[in-house]
Amino acid sequence: MRRRRSLRSRLTLLVAAAVALAIAVCAGACWFIVRGALLNQVDRSLLEKPKGASAGAQWMQDYCAGNLPALPPLPDLPGSPPGTFPDRPRPPRVLPVQVIDAQGGRCVVGGLAVTVTPADRTLAAAPEGRWALRDGAAEDGTPVRVLTTGAGSGLAVMESRSLAEFQSTLTTLAWILAGVAALGVVGAAWAGLLVSRTALRPVGRLAEAVEHVARTEDLGTRIPVEGTDEIARLGASFNAMTAALAGSRERQRRLIADAGHELRTPLTSLRTNVDLLLRSENTGRPLDTEPKRRLLAGLKAQFEELSTLVGDLLQLARGDGDHEPHVEFAFHEVVESAVRRARLRAPGTSIETGLAPWYVHGDQAAMERAVVNLLDNAVKFSGGPVTVRLRDGELTVRDAGPGIPPEELPYVFDRFWRSSSARSMPGSGLGLAIVAQTVREAGGRVALENAPGGGILARMRLPGAAREA
Repeated sequence: MRRRRSLRSRLTLLVAAAVALAIAVCAGACWFIVRGALLNQVDRSLLEKPKGASAGAQWMQDYCAGNLPALPPLPDLPGSPPGTFPDRPRPPRVLPVQVIDAQGGRCVVGGLAVTVTPADRTLAAAPEGRWALRDGAAEDGTPVRVLTTGAGSGLAVMESRSLAEFQSTLTTLAWILAGVAALGVVGAAWAGLLVSRTALRPVGRLAEAVEHVARTEDLGTRIPVEGTDEIARLGASFNAMTAALAGSRERQRRLIADAGHELRTPLTSLRTNVDLLLRSENTGRPLDTEPKRRLLAGLKAQFEELSTLVGDLLQLARGDGDHEPHVEFAFHEVVESAVRRARLRAPGTSIETGLAPWYVHGDQAAMERAVVNLLDNAVKFSGGPVTVRLRDGELTVRDAGPGIPPEELPYVFDRFWRSSSARSMPGSGLGLAIVAQTVREAGGRVALENAPGGGILARMRLPGAAREA
């Protein structure tokens, strides 16, 4: 496969091509403008008649009519020596012309014979005074500019100017413009190289930084940002990306460390209880029925706690694209289902509800688990009834517990964080972290605060509508 050019070479070629095209357009326009000016000058020399030209034209007709019968003698021309012209010489003020008739006959008076066209014969047959300008050629191939003027009586006068000098001038101009264009292209290529080097220097620094990060995995690399142009924005975006990756790596490291710490306790307890059972069986001294039952019940509870912890970790570790597709669902029905589950888990706790319809977009299963976590947290610490309200997209859950010290409120949604009063209770410290993540993915907000009169008030607000769309 052919290797693709570097960005610097492509930018250089692009600048050179753009400048070359501009120079070519300007050169072409200049050539056509000069050509038009020179041609206009030739046309003016043909159209602007000198003094005595009318009489000269009549003399030419009479001169050429010497080959035709019944023409009167030729008069003296103004500006010419007096006398007659027995040999019919060409007067000094008569231009190189030829006289033609409507049948194509012609009489050349000085200069070269010009090829006659049907349009010229048409003007000879037309009334006097009509004229036309055209490009033509002499009999020997010399290019000429021709003015054909109808003289009446079936004749026309054809005056001509050679275009050899005109074309020579245009050829010289074309070579000059071509040389200027070539120099311009070379200069444009040099300028493009200089511009590409200057413009791509920040991109080169960015590429070096990216290669350094890929080689060393050092996410602390930063690029100096200067100005506010697109390159500066690219550098700022790279710095923000590496900062986000570094933060993600740090959160992952903390999650692994915290998970290892939290898993150590149930695993140690499980291994101790299993060792105790194995020792009793291997030594031939089996445990009594009641201690064995309590030991097995403890093993079951520890397995359940371990399973819950692993499930919470998987829930927190999944990416934003790993959840179920977001669909519209009735959030008030999800809250009702979560309340039913909470009542089954804590049959001795009264849960009062007041739910207004509210429809949202999100992951319905994850949202139900988040509401269940809020309710479990409220039931766990409540010394009385739990009140659940849903109004205008805001879900509030209030318990009657002791509350949380104000200095600990900023940490309630951190992973594995547990209040000092809750460390002796079962739980992994991941329930509220799951709530925060789920609500954030749905575009909502969640907060915990101490309620007036005691207890905790949890507020969850989700975007949506009171009616199904």
